[in-house]
Amino acid sequence: MSGTFKDKLLSDDFLITAEVSPPKGTDLSEAISDAEVTRGWVDALNVTDNQRAVMRMSPLAVSRALIDAGHEVIMQLTCRDRNRLALQSDLLGAYAMGIRNICVMTGDHTTKGDHPKTKPVYDLDSVQLLTIIKKMKDGYDLAGNRIDDAPQFTVGAVTNTDPSRTAQMMKLRKKVRSGLDFIQTQAVYNITQFEAFMGSASDIDTPIIAGVIPLRSAGMARFMNQNVPGINVPDELIERMESAEDPIDEGMKISAETIIQLKGLCRGIHLMPIGKHDNTPKILEMAGIRKKEQ
Repeated sequence: MSGTFKDKLLSDDFLITAEVSPPKGTDLSEAISDAEVTRGWVDALNVTDNQRAVMRMSPLAVSRALIDAGHEVIMQLTCRDRNRLALQSDLLGAYAMGIRNICVMTGDHTTKGDHPKTKPVYDLDSVQLLTIIKKMKDGYDLAGNRIDDAPQFTVGAVTNTDPSRTAQMMKLRKKVRSGLDFIQTQAVYNITQFEAFMGSASDIDTPIIAGVIPLRSAGMARFMNQNVPGINVPDELIERMESAEDPIDEGMKISAETIIQLKGLCRGIHLMPIGKHDNTPKILEMAGIRKKEQ
C-alpha cells in the first residue's frame, strides 16, 4: 500500500478498512493468508483484541507479523482485560514494535465469551483510555511522569449509530474531545437510521468509517438484532435473506448495495466478515470499488 493510514485520513479518499482475527493458537499462517486476500483493496487492517471476549493470540504479536508482511495495521485495544498499568505498558510496547494506529474500546463483558468465569478488569473505560493516550502523546504517563520518546499514535474509537441513544451520542462527543483521528462504527444495515446518525454528528469533524458485516443467513440477521447492541437489520433485508436461493450471495449483494449508499454519507467503510475475507474483493467490486495501487 502506498502512504500510511494517517496520510489517507488526511486525503479525500473513500477509505476501506477490514478486520483480521488473531488465531486461537500459535500458528499465524491462516491470519497472514487471510490478510493477503485484502492486499490492494484495503487501506488498513484492524487486528482484533480478544473479540467478543473469546481468548485469542495477542493483537500486538499479530500486528507486528502483518507489518512484517507489508500491511498497514490498526491494533485494537480493549479495557476489559487490562488495568491502567498494563494498558500503558502495551501502548509503549506497540509503538516500539512499529504499530502506529490504535483503535480503543471498552470491550464486551467476559460473560459473553469462552471464559465466562473470568473476572473483567474495566479499570478504565474507552474515554479514559483515550485521555491517557493523549497524555502519552504529550510525553507523560497517567501519573504525570515523563515518558522518553513519546508515542505518536493515530487514534480511533468505535460507536453505535442509533441517534436516539442520547447517552451513546454524548459518549461519542467525549471521545472526540479526547483527541480522535478516526471513528469506526457498528455494522450499518438501516441507511435511514445511519443518515439520521450522521445528521446528529454533523458537528463532528473526525472521519467516520461505517461498519459492514456481510449477512450469511436470515437467522444471523435475527440473532444480531436480538443480541448485538446497535445493530438494526430491517425486516425487508431479513425477508430478502429468507427467500434467497443462495443466502451468502444475497448477503454479498446487500453489502455492496449498502456500500454504494454509504459512499455519499461518510469517509469510508470497515468490513467485518464472519469468517475469512474470501468474498471481500468480490463485494468491493460489486460496489464499484477498484483495487488500489500497490
